Amino acid sequence: MIRRLKDAWRQRPWLTTAFVIACAATLFFAARFTFYTVYWATHQEEPVRPWMTVGYVARSWGLEPRALDEVAGLPLPEVKGRPQPLSEIARDRGVPVETVIAEVEAAIETLRAREEAGQEPTE
Repeated sequence: MIRRLKDAWRQRPWLTTAFVIACAATLFFAARFTFYTVYWATHQEEPVRPWMTVGYVARSWGLEPRALDEVAGLPLPEVKGRPQPLSEIARDRGVPVETVIAEVEAAIETLRAREEAGQEPTE
């Protein structure tokens, strides 16, 4: 195998380089896909914690982040240009983080009830 690769390198160095790069990219994306698949398979319906962003909570609970923002009354990520953790949202509002967590948990229950009733999540 190594000898064939060396022969290919001598005969067509550019093609061999492209092949090696393509193999490396394939391995990288396969490993990344596997990591994310395993991670999210084991992080379903995680309890809401202060370090989490709305997007993380929504993904963990299988909900749309925008719908969760809307129902919980949270600012959209565009307000600061990046996702904010719940602790930062609470600090900006001047309320305890437990209040924001309770709002998010209530929104999760509301959205889940809407899904079970067959309604659109953004109503």
